[in-house]
Amino acid sequence: MGSTLSFPLLTAAQLGRMLQSARKGRKLSQAEVGARLGLSQKRVSALELDPGSISVDQMLRWCAAVGLALEIGLNPDSAPSDMDGAAPEQDPGSAKVEW
Repeated sequence: MGSTLSFPLLTAAQLGRMLQSARKGRKLSQAEVGARLGLSQKRVSALELDPGSISVDQMLRWCAAVGLALEIGLNPDSAPSDMDGAAPEQDPGSAKVEW
C-alpha cells in the first residue's frame, strides 16, 4: 500500500496546480485526461490554468482519472461562529486533495 500525501486546498489556483501535478505524475497528457472526461485538450489546459469554472462533477471525475481522492473537513483554524449552518461536527481538518 502506497503512502498518502494530504495538502490543504485553499484557492482555485492551488486546485489547478494539484490537478496538473497529479496528471503529470501519472504520465498522462492533457488529451488523455480530456478523453476520460469528455473534454478537449484545450479545455483541460484552460482548467489547469484557471480552474475557477470547473464543475463539481468534472472535478470528481478528474480526481478519479488521475488517482486523487477528495476529502473535505473542517478547518481547525476556523472559529465556531464561522460555521453558519455547517455540517454536523466531525474530526477537525481542512479540505484536502490526496495522492
